[in-house]
Amino acid sequence: MKVLATLLLSLSLPGSPFSPRLRTPSEPQAKPQAHKAGQWYFAETGHAVFCYGPVLMVKHPEGGLQRVATFCKGDRTMVPLKD
Repeated sequence: MKVLATLLLSLSLPGSPFSPRLRTPSEPQAKPQAHKAGQWYFAETGHAVFCYGPVLMVKHPEGGLQRVATFCKGDRTMVPLKD
């Protein structure tokens, strides 16, 4: 029984000559999803931004409302828009 357990353990080790080799895929398996819907907006900074989400009205801490575009390309989730 110990011999059988040792044999199975030795076959499952990564350095074993009988273990299957890991292959690196030549092509990525999952392609990134391209967003099909979106719109360009003019940001408060003067740059054009491409956003996928809706435009919302957000309250300022000092009062008033600000239009923001949501889920923009890159790492920004909310971008203040120029009116």
